[in-house]
Amino acid sequence: MSLMEKHKVIERNSILLLGLTIVVVLIGGIVEIVPLFRSETVIESVEGMRPYTPLELAGQNIYIRENCVVCHSQQIRPLRDEVVRYGHYSLAAESMYDHPFLWGSKRIGPDLARVGGKYSDDWHVSHLIEPRNLVPETIMPSYGFLIKNAAKLHDLDKHLKTLRIVGVPYSDDMIENAVKDASVQAIGSDRANIDGLLERYGENVNARDFDGQPDMVSEMDALIAYLQVLGTFIDFDAIKDVEGSE
Repeated sequence: MSLMEKHKVIERNSILLLGLTIVVVLIGGIVEIVPLFRSETVIESVEGMRPYTPLELAGQNIYIRENCVVCHSQQIRPLRDEVVRYGHYSLAAESMYDHPFLWGSKRIGPDLARVGGKYSDDWHVSHLIEPRNLVPETIMPSYGFLIKNAAKLHDLDKHLKTLRIVGVPYSDDMIENAVKDASVQAIGSDRANIDGLLERYGENVNARDFDGQPDMVSEMDALIAYLQVLGTFIDFDAIKDVEGSE
């Protein structure tokens, strides 16, 4: 039987055609989907990425709780106007430790993917307490209550342990010292020994009193600690040099 005759048999048998179509679709689906479960095949290795410190993680929790992602995206698309305004386009590796990811879909406010280090701590405190003092046209609500609320730190070890289950590389030492590291980071090197914190998370850690209240680790401390590291882990100048030489 020739190939054309075999093809006629398939075309004239609707059940056989349906069965073979399903098989082909399943094979195609498996080929496309299975690699996505292996992060090393979809996330390029980028030097500088690290897990969030416990204080930064507490700040991310507040960011999620207050639904900041509704108005602020954390995803810079590879379009010229976006790159000019916000900086280097977002890389998959930057979200590898985010559970959930916080890319967002709206920009009622500016994208925050590169906000780390762009403004001072005092600017963030003033902006969060009364946004219109700095940006008169904004519709952002006030978050002044954050400076009055103590940050929730007591269960951070459990949070780190849970994130390790889904692949975030928190060590036993990081988990054991989670609460201590969060407190030390908000106190800063002027009044606390941060050697252990730096040993566990590297030198690229902002350790200081973020909200100007030395006697309390507030939710404001945590949120600003989180905002101040967004987009700072990777040396994008080095990446640009590599891209330019290719």
